[in-house]
Amino acid sequence: MGRWLDGRGELVVHGERGGFAVPLETATSYRARTRGLLGRDGVEGALLLSPASSVHTFRMRFPIDVAYLDRGLRVIAVRTMRPGRLGLPRVRSRHVLEAEAGVMEGWGVRVGVRVEIVVG
Repeated sequence: MGRWLDGRGELVVHGERGGFAVPLETATSYRARTRGLLGRDGVEGALLLSPASSVHTFRMRFPIDVAYLDRGLRVIAVRTMRPGRLGLPRVRSRHVLEAEAGVMEGWGVRVGVRVEIVVG
């Protein structure tokens, strides 16, 4: 857990629906985490920033859902952020998921739900 490389994979949400999978992009290098979703018009699926405990939406073009994950990949907070905002750091957060605003609710991502990262 937590030893991923920049690339692609799947995010599996273990919630009420069972295992719901969505496309995932991982950003684990300093450069990839710094770039994140900046300059994009959208994202297919979700983006995982690791390690991370907070995010900002300065210079972003669209609002995003942000899910903060602890070291066991359990969701500890979910927020929707408009462009130009600074998110508060979460003390227990080790990873952050970002997706277009409104989609995480449909995926079942909420506080207490565990997610799985599948790469390769």
